[in-house]
Amino acid sequence: MFEVFIWGGASLSLAGLAGLVWCILRVMKARRSGLTDDELRAAVQRVLPWNMGALFLSVIGLMLVILGISFG
Repeated sequence: MFEVFIWGGASLSLAGLAGLVWCILRVMKARRSGLTDDELRAAVQRVLPWNMGALFLSVIGLMLVILGISFG
């Protein structure tokens, strides 16, 4: 039963990691496009909720992996 926690947590962590990479690429693209300081700040503020969500998803996944290993 706890194998489900391990594999589910690993998949959540990978999804969170993919979201973090997407956020990094999005901000790098905005930085390279030569936006003004205010426009760049607005672009980063649009990405910030996605970044926090991806980080949260990754942390929850890692917690599930630790629970699965501990109780399994």
